[in-house]
Amino acid sequence: MESAPSEHRSEAEARSSNQHFGEEGGLLSYGSYLQLDKLLSAQVLESDPPAHDELLFITIHQVYELWFKQLLHELETARDLMLKADDLWTPRHLLDRAAVIERVLVAQVDVLETMTPQDFLAFREYLNPASGFQSVQYRELEFLSGLKDERYLDRLRSSTSFEAERLRKRLSEPTLWDGFLAVLAATGLSVDDLDARTESLRRVSADRGEYGAVWDLAEGLLNHDQMAAQWRARHVVMVERQIGGKTGTGGSTGVEYLRSRLEIRYYPELWALRSAL
Repeated sequence: MESAPSEHRSEAEARSSNQHFGEEGGLLSYGSYLQLDKLLSAQVLESDPPAHDELLFITIHQVYELWFKQLLHELETARDLMLKADDLWTPRHLLDRAAVIERVLVAQVDVLETMTPQDFLAFREYLNPASGFQSVQYRELEFLSGLKDERYLDRLRSSTSFEAERLRKRLSEPTLWDGFLAVLAATGLSVDDLDARTESLRRVSADRGEYGAVWDLAEGLLNHDQMAAQWRARHVVMVERQIGGKTGTGGSTGVEYLRSRLEIRYYPELWALRSAL
């Protein structure tokens, strides 16, 4: 026979003991938890009469923004943990998760390419001057990853004051690379200058028995960098297939601008290490 509940049980324990699975008496539903009323009413078409593929276009880009939000959540946590340098497993785990999400971002382009150029032209004029160039979360991801460029504070004129403040915050705060350097320093390796960092990275690569966790973090950062490069490459080909050499709806040079960013690397020192091994 079970003993009587202790009078000293915590409120959380008491609440937990009264929880039952099933809908009877429930105050929360699948739809209310996910706020589906808001989510599914956010796809507002601009074309008139409605162009069939505009819903696909809006949905794809809204999903991108949701994934960008998740990536910022994962990568910011990974950076903060590396700055503390007392838990190296979790940041690598989060970097792995980020790379999986980024593979989804690349694969999403395939869905967008089921839209023909003719279908896109049926509503493209209604998008002006909106453009993917204006994605503040994407710029946050670049800043957090190490590619800071304060010129975007002026170039993203359509951003709200809240978004502009977020970008300024990203410009002033440490990056993922700063977090990794903190890990190197905490391990007793020099990060004073480029030569010192190169030598430290060579030591890490030569002794994975001693520095295995550090090497894994470096590989996690490189995976993130590589997936970002793959997304840029896949994206530019998709845009060229859709609009050719036309100017972007936001006024950019379109494919020409996108191609100028194909050689970007967040962590050139990790790429250069391959030549130094």
